[in-house]
Amino acid sequence: MIGKLNHVAIAVPDLKAAADIYRNTLGAKVSAEEEQPEHGVTTVFIELPNTKIELLGALGENSPITKFLERNPGGGIHHLCYEVDDIMTARDKLVADGIRVLGDGEPKTGAHGKPVLFLHPKDFSGTLVELEQA
Repeated sequence: MIGKLNHVAIAVPDLKAAADIYRNTLGAKVSAEEEQPEHGVTTVFIELPNTKIELLGALGENSPITKFLERNPGGGIHHLCYEVDDIMTARDKLVADGIRVLGDGEPKTGAHGKPVLFLHPKDFSGTLVELEQA
């Protein structure tokens, strides 16, 4: 069902500082900051030859990143994102298999303008999983 690893998301307490480390220390290609109000985050993407790293900063007091950073003040890996060919077919199969889809179960538009869903971390060995339509 899953395709390639689209990105690894890292929650960071200081988005600008984290982006500067990737840009200036590692020489990576780093995108501009982009607010994602529907998800409560500001994102920066680091382009790699085989995938991307998504840096997540909190956007607003109700951001899920705020809660994550309270538990992990230095930041850390927040989720893994895998591509799927058909997000609705993937969702329906996962739900039928007992996997919990977070939120209302309907895809939202993700940072790349494509439909995304998040799957409960307790169903994936403690890892929050994002599915993105390829």
